[in-house]
Amino acid sequence: MSLIKAKPIVRALLRPVFILIACGIAACAALAHDTERLQRLIAQRFGSEASARYNDWREVIQQAASAAEADKLRRVNEFFNRRVRFVDDQQIWGRADYWASPLEFLGHGAGDCEDFAIAKYFSLIEAGVERGKLRLIYVRAVIGLPGSGVPVAHMVLGYYATPVAEPLVLDNLVTEIRPASRRPDLTPVFSFNGEGVWTATGVDRPGMSVERLARWTELVQRMRGEGFEP
Repeated sequence: MSLIKAKPIVRALLRPVFILIACGIAACAALAHDTERLQRLIAQRFGSEASARYNDWREVIQQAASAAEADKLRRVNEFFNRRVRFVDDQQIWGRADYWASPLEFLGHGAGDCEDFAIAKYFSLIEAGVERGKLRLIYVRAVIGLPGSGVPVAHMVLGYYATPVAEPLVLDNLVTEIRPASRRPDLTPVFSFNGEGVWTATGVDRPGMSVERLARWTELVQRMRGEGFEP
């Protein structure tokens, strides 16, 4: 990931020149999926402990579906931050970078920052949050004490109550959901969801769409093979 001039995340994500580059998949309220098939698949691939974790996840989604939106965010964020461990891709997959599906993430009970953000994104859609309110945000995160930390590539999930609202940040590093203005440790690079890709600097990228994010395309295809319809 190339480095860009640091900007506080709230300013960069709310700039008037923050550009929607391309629209792809149409928005819808929830995911279509074969619950029974997923239940069998996770049990076969990952065993009984993973199957129990999947059932707990389904219970969280069902409870969140009838909750207020703020409560949906809290329930989903807490579930993954408490029930799944951070482990890097090399250790799990033998690859430097791999975007796990929610089923794979739950199956292993472990994953890296992208896996946390992706699982929360699809879980909140399943719980009834509009896709357009959610963005996966690539950031540079400063790890360590203020002024002494080293910036690292990181991904978080952003929730926008309205298109111009300050986003709330769902993260696996800082488990409390905070508005972007309270996350000065994060500098946005770009963000995306199933509808499009946005820059953090206002620089247009002609022709850039979510389909051109190779790992996203691979993830969606894998999820469909598992029984999800993202």
